[in-house]
Amino acid sequence: MQLYEFGPTRSIRARWTLQELGVDFEPVTVHLLKGEHHRPEFLAINPAAKIPVLVDGDQVITETVAIALYLAEKYPDRGLIPTGRAERGEFHRWLMFVVTEIEGPLWRIARNTRLYPEDERLPADVVIASREVKEMAAILERHMQGRPYRLLAYLERMYARPKAPMRIAAAFASIAA
Repeated sequence: MQLYEFGPTRSIRARWTLQELGVDFEPVTVHLLKGEHHRPEFLAINPAAKIPVLVDGDQVITETVAIALYLAEKYPDRGLIPTGRAERGEFHRWLMFVVTEIEGPLWRIARNTRLYPEDERLPADVVIASREVKEMAAILERHMQGRPYRLLAYLERMYARPKAPMRIAAAFASIAA
């Protein structure tokens, strides 16, 4: 298996999933800042010019959630995905909720505060996206009430896992300090 990745991007999800599962893989760095994602050899793998990409034999999987689900389903004995239909439905529900309702607005904030050139940034969208994140996080927090995994406690346990990439654990520790 090969994982096409680049440092502190969404690639970390795919890497972390592989590490949690204990699966051997070959990391292939695609340096975004040098434009390597636009080279013909990479575009042949992913015409969208995005990372991460997991190549497993003839199978090419893009999108971090798709990669994580593919790996969890390929190795069901490792326990990353529920086996019951109802539990799996809830798993998919909240996975998609986080990716669409929380991560989406967070990316809008990042783009409009750091990634886009200053003359292309939309400060009003930062305000809107911030409100959306808070509203959706509140929904998730209410769902977690009465469960052993409150959001902050869940994050702390998740980033403390032995297979957590060091840069995430260090970043989380610096925020908590």
